[in-house]
Amino acid sequence: MSTPQRRLTIVTLGCSKNVVDSEHLAAHAQRHGWSVAYGLDQSGGGTLILNTCGFIGDAKEESIEAILQAAAARSRGDIDRLLVMGCLSQRYPEELAQEIPEVDAWYGVHDAAEVLRALGCPVADYDPTRRLPSSPSHYAYLKIAEGCDRACAFCAIPSIRGGYRSAPVEELVQEAQHLQQGGARELILIAQELTYYGHDQREPDRLLRLLERLERLDGIDWLRLHYAYPTNFSEGLIRWMATSPRACRYLDLPLQHISDRVLRSMRRAHGERMTRELVERLRVGIPGLALRTTLIVGYPTETEEDFRQLLDFVRQARFEHLGVFTYSEEEGTPAAGLYADGIPEEVKRQRRDEVMALQQRISLENKAGRVGQTLPVMVDYRLDERTLVGRTEFDSPEVDGEVIVRDAAGRLEVGDLVPVRITASSEYDLEGEPA
Repeated sequence: MSTPQRRLTIVTLGCSKNVVDSEHLAAHAQRHGWSVAYGLDQSGGGTLILNTCGFIGDAKEESIEAILQAAAARSRGDIDRLLVMGCLSQRYPEELAQEIPEVDAWYGVHDAAEVLRALGCPVADYDPTRRLPSSPSHYAYLKIAEGCDRACAFCAIPSIRGGYRSAPVEELVQEAQHLQQGGARELILIAQELTYYGHDQREPDRLLRLLERLERLDGIDWLRLHYAYPTNFSEGLIRWMATSPRACRYLDLPLQHISDRVLRSMRRAHGERMTRELVERLRVGIPGLALRTTLIVGYPTETEEDFRQLLDFVRQARFEHLGVFTYSEEEGTPAAGLYADGIPEEVKRQRRDEVMALQQRISLENKAGRVGQTLPVMVDYRLDERTLVGRTEFDSPEVDGEVIVRDAAGRLEVGDLVPVRITASSEYDLEGEPA
């Protein structure tokens, strides 16, 4: 039985890239004798690590609240040591250390080795292909690169995470093999910009080579792509998505806006024409593709005309999944220095709500079109003895819709990939029964 001093709890906030970072750290700590748990239960003492997010205002507030709660637990003696790492402490190390002295140590996004040393773990034998999964074992995120070379005016990520650095193909394949051996049937490829993978090392075809290696791994049924940038999207990648039996017909493609004027002021490398042409290429080249995008409304240069143009684009593009952020001014970004954040918050919220109301109607129609189809469904979790919840290839975990599966025979298990006949739909979810 582990002593309290060797008990490690890790709480991860923010994006899936943070999840991967935590899982790498956890695997190495476990290898060197720590009993590792994920989540908020701090009743057992030991060391608590908070891996924070500092991307936008809401994420920063969530991270600060979590730190304050953990600091209170530290003061009460519920935990023996509190370490904070990640994007928030990378951005504001001095301010945080001064305001929250209960934290034992602060670490940035590049300080994993220092965190491990603080745990008493040697780092010479660190294996970057090993992870301790925190999500259900049948799916896993595979982070193929770190950082970003873009200079989008609204974004603080390059200043936090640094420049783009592609991971070696062989290392990623080995990591994927370990994940598969742990039960993963679905790999979700992530990076700040997925389609730039390899370009930093003058290997523009490296993403395709990686995918071709991954699709040959036994036991991997689905390969899903997240965070693609509208440029660097090759015809070879489109062909792979259309023809590979392992490729999910799904793509996460953050577009941010459609107005040329707004996109220029955002310092995006694409305009309206390129965006529309790419969406058309994807729809034609990958029949049945489900597209997810994210948009920003209330950007300082966005006029009412720009916003109406964005609404028209959403109406025409009919994205299967769409998220909307209201603009949040981030200190240190080009936009914060160039533009006053002059659009009232109420107007931002109204614009967000209008886009989401339109998207809800589109999604309702899209989902209704699935009724009567039989689709492969990955079972994610169980609601009760005869009801499970899963996803089709057209839905990513946590952010998209789900399929409620009525399993009258009681034969299904979490992690199964089974054909399901769709019997009903709502705005975002489906219902069905095993076919």
